Parts: sequence; structure tokens; C-alpha cells
Amino acid sequence: MKYIILSLLIIFSISCDSQEQKIKEKGGQIGQYVVDVFEDSRGNLWFGTLEKGVAKYDGKTLKYLTTEDGLPTNRITTVIEDSANILWFGTGKGIVKYDGDTLTNYTEKDGLCDDSISGLFIDSKGIFWVRTWGGLCQFDGEKFTDFVLPYPEIETPINEDTKNWITGITEDSQGNLWFSRDGYGATKYNGKSFTHFTKKMGLHSNNVTQIQEDKEGNFWFGTRIAEKDDPDPARRFGKGGINKFDGTSFTNFPEIAGFNEDDVYGMYRDPSDNLWISTSSNGLYKYDGKEFVNYDISISVMSMLTDKNGLLWLGAAGGLYRMNAKGKITNVLQDGPWE
Repeated sequence: MKYIILSLLIIFSISCDSQEQKIKEKGGQIGQYVVDVFEDSRGNLWFGTLEKGVAKYDGKTLKYLTTEDGLPTNRITTVIEDSANILWFGTGKGIVKYDGDTLTNYTEKDGLCDDSISGLFIDSKGIFWVRTWGGLCQFDGEKFTDFVLPYPEIETPINEDTKNWITGITEDSQGNLWFSRDGYGATKYNGKSFTHFTKKMGLHSNNVTQIQEDKEGNFWFGTRIAEKDDPDPARRFGKGGINKFDGTSFTNFPEIAGFNEDDVYGMYRDPSDNLWISTSSNGLYKYDGKEFVNYDISISVMSMLTDKNGLLWLGAAGGLYRMNAKGKITNVLQDGPWE
């Protein structure tokens, strides 16, 4: 038996080495962690990575912006574009304004609430929001203003390292803003008052990672298992995954693998109103409003985008992937395939 196991390990090692060699021959992965995919107004695709800076694909060539070009760090968490067609990058050392020529960095020294950026968002009123690991602030182009979210009463332990982490912002069809929070559930803001949604109201976990409204006006909450923060490995299990809120009550999906005892970090509503949900251990799901279709992939998807050609791009732990109309998923390396 030990010789069989040894043989399998050797075969597996050769296979991995062979696969790694093929990847290297094609220029390597876009990034080991592609955490954001964005298409600008000119049709360029941008890929935020945690270790290689931000990559731009203009339809012909792939180019990177890194610290050598003036970025404060190669950790890029988000890419957005404002109404003046200026690009903004969220980084591990503040936010960066990019006008196509010049990179301008803003940090805590300029009044930013925290340099560890988790996301940027511009709402329908033109308000520029900066969400960080240390809270939330607004930016008017010149100065930053802290925006304090109230804390709801909760009954679960708080991870002191992440309690001020704003994991997401989205705006619903009525103009309300929704903030997902690590440890304090979700908070809805109507411009005047706040409404909190927590575990005791029906969420799997107070560690909310994603919020998405569907075409029917329901809200879907992606959560992570809070117990995984426990220092005791024997206690790192609990509820996490997906809940749906219809405006009155929460619905669970116990029959769907990954929706109840898993982490959800990626959720996306595409132009056809399909809802895409990425689980950490049970692949990717597509929901058309009637049924869930599972794509059994081993990657953990963190960002999704449908481009102008209708192709679905998947930024993941492990690299960049693309899905065609038939559901075939391809790993896109630096040298492609891009077509």
C-alpha cells in the first residue's frame, strides 16, 4: 500500500509540476489573487490583484501598473470610474486617483479614515464612499469626512481586529444604501435613519460579506462563518452562506450545498438579472429566479463581471477565469487565451 501511495504522490507531483510549467510558459497568472474585475467606459478591462498591482487589458495587450509606476503598493482591492472618466484604485495604502497619466495617492495623512481600503463606491447622488478595515468615510475630491455607522446590539462575540471592517456597499432600486459589516450584520441607510439586520433576526451570521437585490426586490445576504475566527480549531464551525430577505422575513436554503455552512465572498447580478453566488467549498451557483445551477469549480471566486461582449469574468483565489455562453470556464493567463 505504501508503494501505491508513493506512486500516486509522484504522479500528482509530476502533474502539478507539468501544469505549473505550462502556466509559466504562458506568462503566468494575471495574479494569484484577482480580487476585482472592472470594465471602464472605453471598454478596457482592469484586474485588481493583491500582489502584482492592477492589470489593464485593452483588447490587444495586457499592461500592469505597479509600485514602479507610482502606486503606493501592489495590493489593489478595487477599481472604479467617476463621472469625469477618472479611475480610482483602492489599495492597501490608501486610494489612488489615475487620470491616464498621473497617479495621485491619498492616505490617512490627507484625512482618510484608514489606509487599508476594502472598496470604493459612488452612489446615484454622486457621493464618493470609501470603505475600509477601520470604518467608513466620504470624499468630495478635496477632503475626507468620517461617516459613523451606529452599532446594533448583538449577542455574538466580536473579533476586535475586524469589527470596523466595512465589507460592502450597494444601493437598492429605491435609493437606499446597504452596508455589509464584519461582526455587526448589515445596515440599511435611507438618508435619514438606519435599520440593522443581524443574526437574531434570521441571518446565518453577523459577518456579512455581500448584499445583492434581485429583480423581484428581494435582498440576498452572503455571510461567512464567524466561528472560524475562534482560536480553538475544535470550535471553528457554525452557520454561514446565503439568506434571502423579502422585506419581512428571512429564508434559508438548507437543501443547497454551500448555502448554510460555508463562506460566501462573491455575489453578482448580471445584465440579464441572473444572480451569481460563489461559495468557498461548493462552487459557483447561477440563479435565474426559478432554479439554481451549480458550476463545480475548485476556485474561490471573489469578483465577477459581464463585459460588453457578454462574457462573464471571474476574479478568484488562483487567478483570472472567463465563462462563455455554454458555461465553459477557462483560466486566462497573461498570454491568454483572450478570445
